[in-house]
Amino acid sequence: KKMYKNVLQAIDGIEIYPLISFSIFFVFFLGLIVYVALMDKTYAQAMSSFACGKEDEDITFEGERQ
Repeated sequence: KKMYKNVLQAIDGIEIYPLISFSIFFVFFLGLIVYVALMDKTYAQAMSSFACGKEDEDITFEGERQ
């Protein structure tokens, strides 16, 4: 176990990788939250009915029934 610690400490600039990975993680989920908050509610309703909707109904992406 100690050998791995010494190997990683020997790499120049290794301390930036955890910061980069956390930043990517944080930005992705922050963007996802913003996307969901600003999503058109009729679009979300139309998407939610695809999985368990009736087969004889056609639903458009705008949430309007045809």
